[in-house]
Amino acid sequence: MKIQFFGGARSVTGSQHLLSVNGSTILLECGLFQGRRDDTYEKNLTFEYDPADVDALLLSHAHIDHAGNIPNLCKNGYAKRVFTTSATVGLCQILLRDSAYLNEKDVEWVNKVRASKHQAPVKPLYTIDDAEESLRHFVGIQYDKPFPVAPGVTATFQDAGHILGSACILLEVEENDRRLRVGFSGDLGRKDMPIIRDPVPLEDLDVLVIESTYGNRVHENPSGAGEELAGIIRHTIERQGKVIIPAFAVGRTQLLIYMLNELIKRGRIPHIPVYIDSPMACNAIDIYRAHPECFDRETYSRVIEGSEDLFTPPGFTCVRKAESSIQLNYLTEPHIVIAASGMAEGGRVLHHLKNGVANPRNTVLFVGFAAEHTLARRMMEGDKDVRIFGESHHVNCEVLTMPYFSAHADRNGLLEFVSKNPVERLKRIFVVHGELNQAEAFKETLVNRGYGDVVIPERLQMFTL
Repeated sequence: MKIQFFGGARSVTGSQHLLSVNGSTILLECGLFQGRRDDTYEKNLTFEYDPADVDALLLSHAHIDHAGNIPNLCKNGYAKRVFTTSATVGLCQILLRDSAYLNEKDVEWVNKVRASKHQAPVKPLYTIDDAEESLRHFVGIQYDKPFPVAPGVTATFQDAGHILGSACILLEVEENDRRLRVGFSGDLGRKDMPIIRDPVPLEDLDVLVIESTYGNRVHENPSGAGEELAGIIRHTIERQGKVIIPAFAVGRTQLLIYMLNELIKRGRIPHIPVYIDSPMACNAIDIYRAHPECFDRETYSRVIEGSEDLFTPPGFTCVRKAESSIQLNYLTEPHIVIAASGMAEGGRVLHHLKNGVANPRNTVLFVGFAAEHTLARRMMEGDKDVRIFGESHHVNCEVLTMPYFSAHADRNGLLEFVSKNPVERLKRIFVVHGELNQAEAFKETLVNRGYGDVVIPERLQMFTL
């Protein structure tokens, strides 16, 4: 049995790991690399293995850095099934179509620039037709229900607590009369967060592949998050400005809606218009409503009672049409706009940033992780001159970051997940999906706890299990 790492190795995007066992190949994730276009286009366009030779694909959740290149995989010959949870199937129905649409629009703009320089046009990674064709391969599986993946390999999804439908993956492998329990964390969530359930650890593992997004950070206690958010909003209202929140359309946006609704109900902020300016986020709300089995007990009870709409409460507007989105830029009264993407690398939020960063009355509030070289990271690190749609814009607005909203486990959460497996049982740990400084720090923590064989794989590196 071998494992090779094609993405998400010493980085936080492009998650993609290939297992070879009993003559079969199993792909864990098929995510998009994100960052500078020149650095990522070729990585995303081509595969360093033949997609037609892959026998099964297991998907932990719907985020684009884990699922976003599946249409391209299918376009290049993958013809088998994509196993994931039922809620993730629903989310991928909208996320992959949206990703394809953004790909096509992005290439249209690029080709205009290339044409002006007398350069040959480029093609999108995949089209909407490609995305729709790939969705035919998806199969929804319930949590905690073992299912066969390949000869001698059984998989089980357990709740990862990251976003709706997210899963850790347990692989039980029998090869040459030997048995091996291999775990893949996917993206791990945090305990005691609203809406979805807590992560369920994988136990009795021989091998673990674990993310390390926050491998060297400890999240602040989220108990003060609501009051801090309320203070930011009140101060912006006093300046007669607007709050622009770049947020992932799935997971982060729904959490923000939940928290803002609670703040308004408790009188901590005025009744201020809130615009959810993302068709994908609006569609995702419908998927949330369709999958109450993923909710924690409190949210499930409130939804089943039907006494309130948790995801589009009064005063909150889902903005679906582009014309309505454009009109938001002309509003003069204070308001809140939540728009994708969270890393500010595409989507409608770019238009709001383009029209809003120069105004000192406004606040741009980042509420999630941003990879290196993304616009969100540059603004979070204090850059005062940023390029949006190829034009330079000076940042005069207030730029703030709130780490409380992270849907990723911190170092302590990751360590708790690993510690469910005795040192003497867990023979090897692969630390992935983290920038190198975070991965190295988490590796050191694991070694200090007695775990012997801890590896931070390089991209394309292969190991025999």
